[in-house]
Amino acid sequence: MKKLALAFALCAMVLLTLSATSSTEPESNLTKGFVTGNPEIASINQMSFGPEGILFLGDSKNAAIYALNTEDIKVTDEVAEINMSGFDKKIASSLGTTIDNIKISDMVVNPISKNVYFAVHVADGTPVLLKLKGEGFENVSLKDVSYSKIGLTDPIAVDAKDKRDRPLRTWAISDLKFHKGKVLVSGLSNKEFGSTFRSIPFPFEDAQEYASLEIWHAAHGAYETHSPIKTFDVIQLDNVDYLMASYTCTPLVLFRLDELKDGKHTKGRTVAELGAGNSPLDMISYEKEGSTYFLMSNSNRPVMRIKYDDIANFKDTMTEPVKVFAETEGVAYDNLPFPYVLQMDNLDATKVIYLQRQSDGDLRLRVRSTEWM
Repeated sequence: MKKLALAFALCAMVLLTLSATSSTEPESNLTKGFVTGNPEIASINQMSFGPEGILFLGDSKNAAIYALNTEDIKVTDEVAEINMSGFDKKIASSLGTTIDNIKISDMVVNPISKNVYFAVHVADGTPVLLKLKGEGFENVSLKDVSYSKIGLTDPIAVDAKDKRDRPLRTWAISDLKFHKGKVLVSGLSNKEFGSTFRSIPFPFEDAQEYASLEIWHAAHGAYETHSPIKTFDVIQLDNVDYLMASYTCTPLVLFRLDELKDGKHTKGRTVAELGAGNSPLDMISYEKEGSTYFLMSNSNRPVMRIKYDDIANFKDTMTEPVKVFAETEGVAYDNLPFPYVLQMDNLDATKVIYLQRQSDGDLRLRVRSTEWM
C-alpha cells in the first residue's frame, strides 16, 4: 500500500513539473543573442524604448547603439500625477553632487510599465541611468546588464570640429527611435555628405543601412548636407511612411523611408521653415478627438504644435530663401504657452510628461493632459 501511495505521489510530482514547464514562457527571440556583463557605455546621448521593455541607448562617444533588457515589463494603465520642482537638485542630491556637476541628456517613458527613465552625465562624463521612483530615483546598473550592441559604420571622427571649432562627435547620434523592427538613427558620418540616417534591423546583425541626406535650408538660402537631423518622428502620408525631420534653424523636412537606402544620397522635401535662431530638442505625436498632432520643443522658442492635416495637405517643396530673420513659411504651427521645455515624451495616450525650466530658474517635471496641449 505504501508503494502504491509512493507511486501516486511520484506521478503527481511529474505532472506538476510538466505543467510548470509547459506554462513557462519561452525565451524571447529579441533577447536570444544578448550577453550579460559590462557593455562599457561611455555616454548616453539618446534613448528609445522598443518592445518587451528593451531600452535602446545611443552612445556617441563609442559610436554605438546598445539594447538593454530592463525586464521592466509589468503592465500598468495607471499613471501618476507628477509636478516635481527642483528636479535637477533632486537628481544631483541622489548622486551626491550639485547641479553644476550634472547634465540631463534625455528622458524616455517605458510604454509598458509607464516608468520614466533619465540619462544623466556627471562632471567627468560618466553616464548614469536613473528610473523615477516616487519623489526619488533608482539607479539602473550599466555594468551588470543583459545587452546587445552594434557599432556604427563610418561615424564622424572623434576629433572632428565644425567651423567654430566645436566638437562634432557628440552628433554621431543625434536622435533615435524604434520603428517596425528597426532602430532608426540620425547623426553625422565621416563621409563628404555628413548628414546621415541609419536603419538598423533588430535583433542586431552585422548589416546596417545608412543614407546621406540633403535639404533646402530656407533660412540659409542654400542646399545643405553637413548638419544632422536634431529630432525626428515617423509620419504616414498616403499609406507611405515618411521620416519627418527637424534641423537647427529650423527647417522641417520629409523623406520617404523606403528611399533611404544604403549608400544612397537622398534629397528631402522641405515643407516648413519654423524660424531661424533656434534648435529643435524633442518631437512627439498624439491623438485628440480623431486628429493627430505633433509637438516639438525648442531651445529658443516655445513648444510648437503642428497638425497632421496641415502637413498632409502641403504638397509644395520649399526652394526659395526666407530673407527676413526669424520669419516662418510653409506648414503652419501654433506656439503653445510652454517655453524652455527641455525633454518630453508620451506618458500614455492622453498625457505628456515634460521637463521645463521655469522663469525663476526652477527645473520642473510635469504631467499634462493632451486635452490642454
